[in-house]
Amino acid sequence: MQVFEFLEEEAVACSLKGQTKDEVIRELVQLLAKAGAVKEREVSKLVQILLEREALGSTGIGQGVAIPHGKSSCVGHLVGAVGISKAGLNFDSLDGELAHIFFLLVAPEDSAGPHLKALARISRLLKEKHFRDSLIAAKDEKTLLKIIRDEEQRRQ
Repeated sequence: MQVFEFLEEEAVACSLKGQTKDEVIRELVQLLAKAGAVKEREVSKLVQILLEREALGSTGIGQGVAIPHGKSSCVGHLVGAVGISKAGLNFDSLDGELAHIFFLLVAPEDSAGPHLKALARISRLLKEKHFRDSLIAAKDEKTLLKIIRDEEQRRQ
C-alpha cells in the first residue's frame, strides 16, 4: 500500500499550531474536514474516538513520530492527514521524546486490512532519519507532499 492511496492531499499542514495531544488531533481532523474527507458535523465525534484510542496507549511511536488512528463510521474508506510541528510537543511517546511528525489515519469500523497496511507503510517510511528530518524541514505543504512522493518512489 502506498501513502497516497489514503492520504488526503488537501489534509496536510507543515506548521501545526496545536501544543497538546488533544489540540493536534483536533487540528488534523479539521484538515480532513476541510479536505471533504469527513463531514464538519462529525469532527467532535471523531476527535473523541481518537482520544479514546490514545487513552488505551499512546500512538507516539518514538523518534519524533506519532500515528494517531482509529475506526469510525464517519468515513467510508481509509483516509489520512499529515502534519508537522516544528517545535514538537509531548505526545506521551514511547521514547519520551517530543513528537514532530503526525500521520492521522481513520478507517471504517469494519476495516482491518487497509488500516494495518497503512500503519505498517508509514512506520517503515519513517524509520529513516533523513526522511523524518526532511519532513520537519519542509517549508510548505507542496514541498511536504513532494518529499513524501519522492520517498515513496524511491522505495518501490
